[in-house]
Amino acid sequence: MSYKAIIALVVIAFAVLVPVGCTVSSYNTLVTLDEGVESQWAQVQNAYQRRLDLVPNLVETVKGAAKFEKETYTGVAEARARAAQATNVNAPDDPAALQKFEQAQQQLSSALSRLMVVVERYPELKATDAFRDLMAQLEGTENRIAVERMRFNEAARGFNTKRNSFPTMFVASLFGSRFAEKGYFHAEAGAEKAPKVSF
Repeated sequence: MSYKAIIALVVIAFAVLVPVGCTVSSYNTLVTLDEGVESQWAQVQNAYQRRLDLVPNLVETVKGAAKFEKETYTGVAEARARAAQATNVNAPDDPAALQKFEQAQQQLSSALSRLMVVVERYPELKATDAFRDLMAQLEGTENRIAVERMRFNEAARGFNTKRNSFPTMFVASLFGSRFAEKGYFHAEAGAEKAPKVSF
């Protein structure tokens, strides 16, 4: 074999192996990041499920100690049902589904806030151990939700950054929706305004 033939083979091998290697490496990186997003999404759902599980106990505790308005109980029950239905969507790959999930969770938060306003009228209820324990669990769960949402956004950002980087964006486009951009959790509307506190 001549020297020119060897050089031609090396150049051809290099021209074939480098793009294939880059494609395989990009694909494997996207798979790893995608699995990270899916894993973090499961953690978000887990935290929200914990809240869903606490809500009936909280409502029953309040209901047993205070004869509060039926519409408040109905509102919490309906919001919980919507939030439970929303957990069945695969939101990370569909920003619209993630927004729907987030809205359902915000409606439950709002309904729980209305329930807490009713509870304020019953100081004897707030003094019971069962209520205090449930409130502590709910507060802890809300903190977990905030942390898991933050971690999900970080995982989604890492995936989206890699997905939209050169040359990985070409590999992602080859696989269509397999590596779709991930959505993010956003702050509630009006969250930028400081709450009014009056004494």
